[in-house]
Amino acid sequence: MDTGLMSVFLTVAIAHFLALLSPGPDFVLVVKSAIRNKSKNAVGVAAGIAFANSVYIGLCLVGVGSILAASVPVMITLKIIGGLFLIYLAFQALKARRMAYTNLDIVDSTSQLNKQHSFWAEFVTGFMSGILNPKNLLFYLSLFTVVLTSDVSLAFKAGLGAWMTMVVFLWDVAIIYLLSTEKVRCRFTKMAYYIDKVTGAILGLIGITIVKSAITR
Repeated sequence: MDTGLMSVFLTVAIAHFLALLSPGPDFVLVVKSAIRNKSKNAVGVAAGIAFANSVYIGLCLVGVGSILAASVPVMITLKIIGGLFLIYLAFQALKARRMAYTNLDIVDSTSQLNKQHSFWAEFVTGFMSGILNPKNLLFYLSLFTVVLTSDVSLAFKAGLGAWMTMVVFLWDVAIIYLLSTEKVRCRFTKMAYYIDKVTGAILGLIGITIVKSAITR
């Protein structure tokens, strides 16, 4: 892999992982599933979320790619929109107050033990959560505006998409197993506020960089 492709890969991979670190609807769903179900069943929600992400990744790589390759003005416009969306996500994270994170602290799990869901039931729940969240599509579109050019091969794009799908799944699975204990769950809840602030600031810087590169092109 040459230096240019490595730079593209690192930019997208880092921005993607930072977005995963920021607690959102999917994160809360994973936490709830981890508390309500056995770990092997809760993995279903992680698989469903990852599959929904792969659908949006595929749409961005295949459907949007041909449009971007045919029009430089569209490419520049989408880069600006994508960068602004990352800045918006950063703004949302930075302005959120501490009380907004109280919904992550789920303390009563004993009453849920008689309501276990199967792997496939959790898979459907995770998939519906991911596919019905338009922010997922917009986020991937904003990231892929960096790589959807005629200079980047389809094989590289597909590999990047597969990597991101795998990271989504493994990250959610890691959360499920880490939050299976009360001690770890309570600690993460206390740190979530600060994690969101740091990752939000970094996403904002990436968004500003993308917008700047589009405007000065």
